[in-house]
Amino acid sequence: MKKTLLLAFTFAVSLAACSKNSLEPAEENVTPPSKDTVFINLPKDSCDNYFYSVNTCPGDVCSSGINVSWGVRTNSEYCVVYLMDETGKTIRQTKLPASKAEMCTVYDGIYSKKANGENFYESARFLKYSYTLSPLASNTKYSYRITSSWMDPKGRKVTATSDTYHFTTAGADRWSACVISDFHSYPPLPLRLSSAMKMVETVNNYAKGQNGKGFDWVLHLGDVVAWGGSWSFWNIMYREKAFKNWMWAGLNGNHDNMTRQSVLSNKFFKYATANPLNGYSGEEGVCYSFTYGNTLFVMLNNEDMSTASGLAKAQDWARKVLKQSTARFKVVCEHYQWFYGSSGSTSQYSRWKDLFDECGVDLALGANNHIYVRSHKLNNTVYIQTPSSDNERGQDPIGELEYNQDKIAFRWNEGPKTVGALLMEADNDKIKVTLLDRNGQAKDMVTISK
Repeated sequence: MKKTLLLAFTFAVSLAACSKNSLEPAEENVTPPSKDTVFINLPKDSCDNYFYSVNTCPGDVCSSGINVSWGVRTNSEYCVVYLMDETGKTIRQTKLPASKAEMCTVYDGIYSKKANGENFYESARFLKYSYTLSPLASNTKYSYRITSSWMDPKGRKVTATSDTYHFTTAGADRWSACVISDFHSYPPLPLRLSSAMKMVETVNNYAKGQNGKGFDWVLHLGDVVAWGGSWSFWNIMYREKAFKNWMWAGLNGNHDNMTRQSVLSNKFFKYATANPLNGYSGEEGVCYSFTYGNTLFVMLNNEDMSTASGLAKAQDWARKVLKQSTARFKVVCEHYQWFYGSSGSTSQYSRWKDLFDECGVDLALGANNHIYVRSHKLNNTVYIQTPSSDNERGQDPIGELEYNQDKIAFRWNEGPKTVGALLMEADNDKIKVTLLDRNGQAKDMVTISK
């Protein structure tokens, strides 16, 4: 076994349904097993049953820190995180006792549905970990894996090992991201998820043709699951290869925020991820900001902005973050659409345009309406909303543009069965956004220059 080194992780979890709200370093003082203990390493193909929703999320500054989220069974005594280089060689490893996790019950007992269509209530009580891997070198490919260990009823020490996960830190002169949304993963209809995952690969193949290496990370704009309260939906989705190969930054969509019975809570999104906790009160880890390279991303939660006071809180926070940032480019993301794609009538644009003008926002990204819409450059800002990507819940074919003809430059969809996504490419001088259809054909493109 390789020599154990202490890896400085920043523990960052705020879990209202659990017992702690703290920021603590990792510890190594776990009681060692006796010399007579029998050790059992579970076969790799059985380990999915012991790790829940492992996913890689942005840190506050993605050139030096990346967050990791996962869950394990409640009898786990500790986890070990192995940080590895691109070749799989272990750089550092850290043992994290169960006291550093949280007992999560947010999803337990929620009415749901199995892949075979059977109705059931979620059984979801687990230990939830959220950690920041830091310090990291910039512009570097890393991987990691996790082990979980516990004593079985016969007194044997059992260890399960997760799959290997990959990410690339920011810092390159040029970077690119896949931007996707609205695939409403729903196990009884698996084509939704498979269509979106195929679209991610299509964007990556297109990016390889542009830069020879593919994109660096994924940005989703919400509604990635049909019911956010269904823990099994998140768990099934996160087993996809795309979540093992890239860091995903994301938004809370209205579907991610609800149960089958329309109970609403931002906790469903928050505890399925490990986003930075730098949002305003009550929205930590749901509203958040991060920088990737030369670009600031401000991530909003529409579900907390339905009232005037909720909107004011979000705008006060966003204004402060945007004005304090020295990033070359500023991107604001929210789930809801800026304009309604069918007619062109105004939606969220009217609520945010003055603040975006005031703060010099370069790109505003939205989703939800399932129709791609791109504006002209309106003062400083280009507004874009993504199409759906699940091959099922698209809108009817778009007709004549009735409103905002002076603002809207391009619209696109494929009707009810739409699949599309964006490639965002950035360097020090510009951001280029390309709309791709399911076949990897570019349907629209815009360049935002400094």
